[in-house]
Amino acid sequence: MLCIYDGLRHGARMTTTFPDVSISTERLVLRPYELADIPAHIEMMNDEMVTAWTSVPHPYTHKDAEVWVRRIAPNERRTGRGIAFAVHEFLTQRLVGVVRLRSTNWRALATEAAYVTAPWARGEGYATEAMLAVAQWLFRDLRFERIEVRTPADNTASQQVAQKIGCISEGVLRNAWIARSQTEDGGWTDIRTDLIVWGLLPEDLEGIGDQMADAGGYSSYPDWR
Repeated sequence: MLCIYDGLRHGARMTTTFPDVSISTERLVLRPYELADIPAHIEMMNDEMVTAWTSVPHPYTHKDAEVWVRRIAPNERRTGRGIAFAVHEFLTQRLVGVVRLRSTNWRALATEAAYVTAPWARGEGYATEAMLAVAQWLFRDLRFERIEVRTPADNTASQQVAQKIGCISEGVLRNAWIARSQTEDGGWTDIRTDLIVWGLLPEDLEGIGDQMADAGGYSSYPDWR
């Protein structure tokens, strides 16, 4: 869906949905989810760290994954709310994680980013590489002005990714998130926690973006399939 926005002076043309694209880096391919991704997606979403810090259902079932791939992820893009990228290793095509944009404000050209990394892929810099590529695409190709990231107060791994891509800590939303803690019997219980708000503007990528250029940069192209 495209909208024509007639500005007061310039008659600016404004899109209200993200294009159907894939993004590539030296090591990764970020593309729309496919049905073949379901088994690896289920395994990733049932990881203890994902259960603890996200709001995904637990246990995460095949039905949950199918609803995500068939309905939720594509509808995010179609309705203009956001876009979800399945992140894969370029050489192996193994699922590394997911980067999701949501709560997009097309007038303000601002969106919120969230990311999850599969347990086997952690510590390799994949989340940072994927997020930098998405940020470059948003700022350079789509002329976005702001990306926001919200991390639970004790999720240091997620906070490190935000810092590495150049985000600036802007404040704390007190008692704003429900995380989960594992109990002695192996179950899970809800706990309230703060959210740290991080902001990323185009100028924040200066210098940091060169890391991607040194690694071969990124490219985007329509209709992966």
